[in-house]
Amino acid sequence: MSRKLFGTDGVRGIANQEPMTAETALRLAEAAGAYFRRGDHRHRVVIGKDTRLSGYLIEPALTAGFISMGMDVFLVGPMPTPAVAMLTRAMRCDLGVVISASHNPFEDNGIKLFGPDGYKLSDEIELEIERRMENGLPERAPSRELGRAQRLDDAPGRYIEFVKRSFPKELRLDGLKIAVDCANGAAYKVAPTVLFELGADVVPLGVTPNGLNINKNCGATATDMLREQTVTHGCDLGIALDGDADRIVMVDEKGEVIDGDQIMALIASSWQNQKRLRGNGIVTTVMSNLGLERFLTSRGLRMARTAVGDRYVLEHMRAKGFNVGGEQSGHIIISDYARTGDGLIAALQVLAVLVQGKARASEATRLFQPVPQLLKSVRYDRSNGAKPLEHDGVKGAIAAAERKLDAASGRLLIRKSGTEPVIRVMAEGDDAAMVKSVVDEICAVIQRAAQ
Repeated sequence: MSRKLFGTDGVRGIANQEPMTAETALRLAEAAGAYFRRGDHRHRVVIGKDTRLSGYLIEPALTAGFISMGMDVFLVGPMPTPAVAMLTRAMRCDLGVVISASHNPFEDNGIKLFGPDGYKLSDEIELEIERRMENGLPERAPSRELGRAQRLDDAPGRYIEFVKRSFPKELRLDGLKIAVDCANGAAYKVAPTVLFELGADVVPLGVTPNGLNINKNCGATATDMLREQTVTHGCDLGIALDGDADRIVMVDEKGEVIDGDQIMALIASSWQNQKRLRGNGIVTTVMSNLGLERFLTSRGLRMARTAVGDRYVLEHMRAKGFNVGGEQSGHIIISDYARTGDGLIAALQVLAVLVQGKARASEATRLFQPVPQLLKSVRYDRSNGAKPLEHDGVKGAIAAAERKLDAASGRLLIRKSGTEPVIRVMAEGDDAAMVKSVVDEICAVIQRAAQ
């Protein structure tokens, strides 16, 4: 049985359409509650969300489902995904839930689940939850054993202190001016507070959510505003989070973007110098730039690649003993502190290097020259059963491109997105013109096959 409901990062879809309906959320909560209901103790669930309007639809449905299984629910409101992962473990909860579609527009929403250890669920557990949903739900709790729901008012303060503890105690951000774009999302209160309390002069952006403007022309996937405001306000650094704050992109004082690969290079080299880096390297995905790999090799470090998705990065980190990993897109996992990507913790590691070295961001964060890389997405209609990657013409174009890039020490990656109806086409190599022609040709062939 293959997973039908869960994708690469939980359940996701258009709000108020299957699978993101109140009915499915209710059934999902009942099935997940049944799976994690073990022993005679009073079971606990913590639920957080981002700022999407549809959170008001999904949150009460999940709450009702867990309560029906005899589980007490703690509601924390808009909170970053990593905050919920932390709270799940800190509060000895049996399950953690985040209602968010991360970097997607407000029309979408999603449900992410964390086990009692604060880690995202494995494929096997997700498959078992789906099986329970399909094969009939278990017996609900008797009336006298129903759960209760309550607000956890001190959740923001708990997370703020948790994040601050990841910053070296002897350091402060005094004298630094930092712009932080919260994407009108889950971190709109906690992110500026963390930076302010550590001493920074903060320029807050994307902190006026209205339920409809999450990720809209702001945040980690749309950095134009941050780049402009960082320069306009004379900031030393700009920080962009996505809707649930598990992803980070930064900009230097000149307004130039610092992506996840450069952030990982900086953290890895700094931690190597401090003898804190475990696994003699880092874990990234197949999307990370070849320039990062060459840089790490030059320092005697290795780079392990996984499938796209921070959960796969973390699984490899845990299995092989690494403590730094992430994605080019900005999911940075520092397992000494967090059990999922945490944009704020990653930002503080970069800021620690800047403070200790008294360096400007434009100097400290350019550790390697990226190899020319181009990524394009081809949208297609999944409802009509289209499978463009199985088309003979597409297969032929991909094979020809691979031969061309192999001869020039380049790379080609074609994959279907696990969160959107798109096919990603990425190529990289030292010849930028060749990379562009390869990507454009494959995208054109896929578009024709998808029609």
